[in-house]
Amino acid sequence: MQFSITLPNCMQIPAITQPWEYALTGRDLARVAAEADRLGFDKAFVPEHFLTPTPHLELSGNHYFHAATAQSFFAGATSRIKLGTILTLLPLHNPVILAKALATLDWLSEGRAQVTFGVGWLREEFDIIGVPFSARGRRADECLEAMFTLWHDEAPSYQGEYVSFADVGFGPKPVQKPHPPIWFGGDSDAALRRIARFGDGWAPWLTKPADLPARLDMLRSAPGYDGRALDVFFSLAAMNIGEEHVKVDAVQITELSAQQTIDQCAELAGYGVTETWVAPPPVSGIEEYLDHMRWVAEEVVPKCTDL
Repeated sequence: MQFSITLPNCMQIPAITQPWEYALTGRDLARVAAEADRLGFDKAFVPEHFLTPTPHLELSGNHYFHAATAQSFFAGATSRIKLGTILTLLPLHNPVILAKALATLDWLSEGRAQVTFGVGWLREEFDIIGVPFSARGRRADECLEAMFTLWHDEAPSYQGEYVSFADVGFGPKPVQKPHPPIWFGGDSDAALRRIARFGDGWAPWLTKPADLPARLDMLRSAPGYDGRALDVFFSLAAMNIGEEHVKVDAVQITELSAQQTIDQCAELAGYGVTETWVAPPPVSGIEEYLDHMRWVAEEVVPKCTDL
């Protein structure tokens, strides 16, 4: 089992963000990333939205970074940890520019880029940016095909409905081969089919842990799956906040002992999960947040390395 973190104050959602996070600066976030790097965590994640329509502000907030920019900032504060996303809104990006951003991050960080793609759920965000919401799945598939061509081929060319290019060069290529690890979020059958064709991992949210084996069997039987290894990320937070996580009311993550945490990690591993995040219970500030990270690294991770 591998362990990652979601960096604090990368989104400000009233139901999830702890009060002390709102005062954190970029320097504070770099400190968290550097400590996660020192402690041996595998990845540090950031989310992404570009804007929030007013009717959704109470639930979703409006504080999000441009993911690739934030990843590059955290790469400069670290030396080993991978810089990932949960998640990047693929259909809202120009695939040529996104391929360049991720290849740049991977090259400059010496092979530490990772990305989790999603197709999006907020129709109004698509409408404002001018991307057809109903075509987001087809657009995402074309984006992936075009990005793979740019990353893999010495003379890339692509002809599609939404993106076309020919007679071009593209460099630098990513350091990681064939490209940085690509995960997908989502729980739908379409998401699983997309992972089978393009993905290195899956980050479900609403799928119940006990249902993961059957869903993974479906994924591995879908067209395009070639037997490659797949990461499965499932946050312990999803097991410990109950049904109220979909409400605006403040979420309370249950505080567990080290053994309870280890037992939950073992349960997830039995369902096929390979990576998790042990989200902190309510804490008073960044020092307690860092102490919780150290506790996970010292008391939990060593007992889960063979899961």
